[in-house]
Amino acid sequence: MRHTTAAPSPSATPTPTPSPGAPNPGNPGPVTAGPGVSGSSIPTLTPRTPRTPATATPHGPPAPPAPQPSLAALGATMSEASASPDAILIRRTMAEIEPVADKVTSYFYALLFVQHPDLRALFPASMDTQRDRLFKALLTAAKHVDDTEVLVSYLSNLGRGHRKYGTQPDHYPAVGECLLSALARYATSSWGPETEAAWVRAYTAISQIMIDAAAENEAVAPAWWQAEVVSHELRTPEIAVVTVRPDQPYPFLAGQYASIETPWWPRVWRHYSFASAPRSDGLLSFHVKAVPAGWVSNAMVHRARPGDVLRLGAPAGSMTVDHTTRNGLLCVGGGTGIAPIKALIEDVADHGIRRPVEVFYGARSDHDLYDLDTMLQLEQTHQWLSVRPVVATGPAVRGGTSSETGQLPDAVRQYGPFREYDAYLSGPPGLIRNGVDALVRVGIPSDRIRHDSVEELVSVGD
Repeated sequence: MRHTTAAPSPSATPTPTPSPGAPNPGNPGPVTAGPGVSGSSIPTLTPRTPRTPATATPHGPPAPPAPQPSLAALGATMSEASASPDAILIRRTMAEIEPVADKVTSYFYALLFVQHPDLRALFPASMDTQRDRLFKALLTAAKHVDDTEVLVSYLSNLGRGHRKYGTQPDHYPAVGECLLSALARYATSSWGPETEAAWVRAYTAISQIMIDAAAENEAVAPAWWQAEVVSHELRTPEIAVVTVRPDQPYPFLAGQYASIETPWWPRVWRHYSFASAPRSDGLLSFHVKAVPAGWVSNAMVHRARPGDVLRLGAPAGSMTVDHTTRNGLLCVGGGTGIAPIKALIEDVADHGIRRPVEVFYGARSDHDLYDLDTMLQLEQTHQWLSVRPVVATGPAVRGGTSSETGQLPDAVRQYGPFREYDAYLSGPPGLIRNGVDALVRVGIPSDRIRHDSVEELVSVGD
């Protein structure tokens, strides 16, 4: 039975202060804190010293990260039948707090910011969705503590990414203590000494993985790159192609993405896919659509100009081409989700192996196919490439191998089968969810369908 408790009384416990500013969708924030929570009954979590990387090379360019699993991948690996005693106890806590997750999250941040007010400056001004992202990541990682291989890969990526927030090893203990304090307050039915010990062990393991990954990455890569805007092209009133020059080599793979911070909204980071394969001149291009209340997207589209300097986080993402196979590529991109698909096409061309590439490029109307001319030029250049524009409303677009009217997943189902293809999805979360089902129906096994995490990647929007 799930247990619900009332919100903490202001006279007994700290309560979160409403954050100023507009809603801030989709921002993963830092895991940061200071010393232990004074007066807490939770055991003190001692900071762990980073293990010395065995193969760290302090000189030379950083290598692109290996593909990383998402939170969804963690969920797919969970098996109740083979769960350890710690995992069972942790999942019971999770089940109990699920109905009051908002209260638990608010209480967690209230403790963190009241006990360690100096750390508030490390977080963005608006905490709305940032709170959900961080807390969900911590709880999900603990819940899947048995899935070592996938968990290590996911948390290593998270630890590397948190370097750009200034996260240090001695920040982790207070986060753990505040987390356990919040759980103890709301999971009153399932909480006890054994459960508390299980969470301490889980969080200690989680924090150590992240600390070690950050330390290893620090030896070969900066926490962020400075990148000067060299070109700003407005394709539509709301979509811009922004090209930047990083201050030092920025290695990445076609199909990956970067987190971007603008000078106008410090500590607010958003993810955008690279719109080209790595270039010899080192320039990076992004397709950005301004959305309502989008802090970063509106700044990038309407405010950024050549000469402005942005910050880039490390590259991430697993939507990359497997060059060990001759399988064809089926690419489905909606809106500015066409950007990484364009990069994948260039990557295939650069490797010089003729393999069929089928692209379905969708948008609401003909006007929204802002990069269609570029895609058609690529189609004319490469005989192995087919481009099919798809519009939701209005007449079908002329150009390309064929054109369709309707929803993008429905258009894909009209063709195929694509059993000898690897599939790539990029666009709004709804497109990715519906697109996976459509691709399975046209004969593509689910393990050959690649897309970035719906929870983590904002490829269209802020």
